[in-house]
Amino acid sequence: MRKQAVAKQKLYLYGVASEFDGKIFGPIGLDNATAYSITSGRVSAVVSDVSEKLRPERRHLAAHQEVLKLMMAELPAVLPVSFGVVVDGPEVLRHILSRTRNQSLLLAQLRRVEGRVEMGLRVTWDVPNIFEYFVETHPELRAARDQFFAGNRQPSQDDKIEVGRLFERMLAEDREAHRQRVEEIFNPQCVEIKSNKLRNEREVVNLACLVDRSRQGDFEAAVFAAAQLFDNNYAFDYSGPWAPHNFVDMALDMRPGRAAAQSQA
Repeated sequence: MRKQAVAKQKLYLYGVASEFDGKIFGPIGLDNATAYSITSGRVSAVVSDVSEKLRPERRHLAAHQEVLKLMMAELPAVLPVSFGVVVDGPEVLRHILSRTRNQSLLLAQLRRVEGRVEMGLRVTWDVPNIFEYFVETHPELRAARDQFFAGNRQPSQDDKIEVGRLFERMLAEDREAHRQRVEEIFNPQCVEIKSNKLRNEREVVNLACLVDRSRQGDFEAAVFAAAQLFDNNYAFDYSGPWAPHNFVDMALDMRPGRAAAQSQA
């Protein structure tokens, strides 16, 4: 008679906080699984049981954020874990959390973000055609465009490349000037500001801001104050509060005693 293999318990990891052993958040995890805490030393991880390989589907991402949102509401400091991290059972997780290096790293970061949240700020050019907008607002670019494209002249490939490079340079210069201008306004409201990678040509600024929870109202007021310094060709959009994804380093020593932690995103 062949012995059936017993599936090992796997845990999906949402975030880490200071010790709060035994906390149960209820059936709000992935696929309505119960989210609960596992503690080792002075830190606790919030997890739920998971049995299948995860895909970054909207419902899974929403559940991940919902657990983090509840953690933020109930705990003074939360270190969010990126979507898709699965650990091979409670013993492996406790072993990872108990490592001296990991405990020190997690506790230091928890102190850093305690009582703070992440707010996002995006500024975009709200214009029909970004190149034509720059031609209208930058005489140097307009002169180059007119030189190479005026009349019936057929521009060469080198001409097009030169105009394109000039446009890209001006785009970068304007973005940097606007970023500095915006950050000057938000520095008093933020503990720290990080500039994120821009996702498309229309984006001017994409900032992540670490803000004291008590100063969220000041941050929102600063958004409106900053917007008034720009004309109608710019759109301001803010989001949050979020767990401080951009301000934590979860590069833990993941060497387990018997099995490995893995990302299945």
